[in-house]
Amino acid sequence: MKHSSGKKTSPWAWIPSLYLAEGLPYVAVMTISVIMYKRMGISNSDIALYTSWLYLPWVVKPLWSPFVDLLKTKRWWIVVMQLFIGAGFAGIAFTIPLPFFFQATLAFFWLLAFSSATHDIAADGFYMLGLDTNQQAKYVGIRSTFYRIATIMGQGALIILAGFLETSSGSEPVKITLEASPQFTQSTLQLPPIAKQAGTESEDIYFLTDTQPVQLGTQGVNKDSLQLFLATITTTNQANGFISKEQSTVEKKKESLWAVHISKPLGHWIKTHFGEKKEVIASGKTGNIAVVAMQLSRKPDKEMILNTSLNRGDKSIALLQGERLVFNERNWDKSAYLVFQLDPKLTTDSSAEYKGMSGNIPFAWSITFFVLAGLFICFSFYHKVFLPAPASDKPQLHLAAKDIFKGFSTTFVSFFRKPQAVAAIFFMLTFRFSEAQLLKLINPFLLDSRDIGGLGLTTGAVGLVYGTVGIIGLTLGGIIGGFAAAKGGLKRWLWPMTFSMLLTIATFLYLGLSQTENLFLINICVFIEQFGYGFGFTAYMLYLIYYSEGEHKTAHYAICTGFMALGMMLPGMFAGWLQEQLGYSNFFIWVMICSIIPIIAVSLLKVDPEYGVKKKE
Repeated sequence: MKHSSGKKTSPWAWIPSLYLAEGLPYVAVMTISVIMYKRMGISNSDIALYTSWLYLPWVVKPLWSPFVDLLKTKRWWIVVMQLFIGAGFAGIAFTIPLPFFFQATLAFFWLLAFSSATHDIAADGFYMLGLDTNQQAKYVGIRSTFYRIATIMGQGALIILAGFLETSSGSEPVKITLEASPQFTQSTLQLPPIAKQAGTESEDIYFLTDTQPVQLGTQGVNKDSLQLFLATITTTNQANGFISKEQSTVEKKKESLWAVHISKPLGHWIKTHFGEKKEVIASGKTGNIAVVAMQLSRKPDKEMILNTSLNRGDKSIALLQGERLVFNERNWDKSAYLVFQLDPKLTTDSSAEYKGMSGNIPFAWSITFFVLAGLFICFSFYHKVFLPAPASDKPQLHLAAKDIFKGFSTTFVSFFRKPQAVAAIFFMLTFRFSEAQLLKLINPFLLDSRDIGGLGLTTGAVGLVYGTVGIIGLTLGGIIGGFAAAKGGLKRWLWPMTFSMLLTIATFLYLGLSQTENLFLINICVFIEQFGYGFGFTAYMLYLIYYSEGEHKTAHYAICTGFMALGMMLPGMFAGWLQEQLGYSNFFIWVMICSIIPIIAVSLLKVDPEYGVKKKE
């Protein structure tokens, strides 16, 4: 394929960068925004409410995908939307230091979300125009991999950059080392004193705390006593102005007609006839805690905010209270309290280090978003040069307003008039029916205690099993699946990939029945399931591309992804409720039974045997 200058362009020159550019704005809107707002002191309720609405542009993007298909070229949309995304990042960076930053940044996040969703439509359409069917099959795993790399960059590198800037722009970071062991004595539920050091006005300002490692026994504490003690700490921190007083009203909600007449009776019937019969031993104990007191060395000239998070070590030692503390001229000589808690399943020696940073938070996040803005301006200019210019990527010329709306309706209608439309839509909605249910319950299953059917892993162990080994398996499966499909075509690999995706679910059925404590075996099972999912998902993505082929492939692919999202959303909505009725082992048996539905869906499909196969020159 040739780019705009007429030279032949390798897909490696634009596919990785294009899908990095597709993934970064999404993770910025969905993840980075949440962390930034948390650092800036926005309440959890406001963060959850307003950032959840930012997902809407991706949900409804099929509604304007025909306009992207009709107006201009996909290449034009990609270049222009990357400039718009860069402008959105710059707008966020400029408005972070303002007093009304929350409203202003949300407005730019909305601009960013719509620009990014439009960019997704154009990028996915361009992928189909810029590659032949064999190349589409070959590089489908590569594009998924670089999309995942974008996610890792957003959740990792950019957060690290913001943290580094926070560290370098404030007072010296305070470090809290925590050590856990069954040999340590049980903690007492009382507020610790802090040895106040005398300071002078000429001294540098810094945070005071106990410099010795904080030791926690793994024996556990009484739940009721801990709840009362935590309420005391919260009241004390609020009274001294270290944390804000958020209004919380606990009201018993009236049960809906659905709950009274359907979900409760149905759930009782399912639990009685199909639920696991396990004897549950109630425990009044929960994870042990440690309280750390914090003060300033002298009166500050301006308000100082201490943000504390895990720096290194075991995630099973968690910060329960005190993530964000505000110090000022009125409370600097009082003690603020941070509460750390052990995962109740932790029974061995472990340690963690938490770091508290008090840097210029608005400055740190402004610089982070300026970096993103600059990156997308570079993406735009890079793709203007290196994106190929396929002959099929052309706009509809001389369109009047009525022609546009006519084309809009024609595009939607033509999607449903394609050959095998009913079978294709059934496939899109049901191929992930089993996996969508399993996906919602993997982490809870790994974390839940063994007496209720889980594996009882610690938080840190789950981070290793699913967040590391699982991601490696998923990525390898996707890449190998892409190259396999390019070798034999979609039709040849459709059934092997389908069974790969469905039968590997049996690994969790085995884990649910055996409840093995062997961490190596658990890692192997998760790797197999995630590899099978990554390998099998290749067939699903390729079929979406295959079905979208034709005059309006960009808009049709966007509609396909809409059905894909719906097919993930609906099974996931009832999966948690169903698992509570059945128990984990029987739930995994149910998920395996559900595999019949995707198998039926695949059996109804008719695929061109030559699709995806490399054509002889």
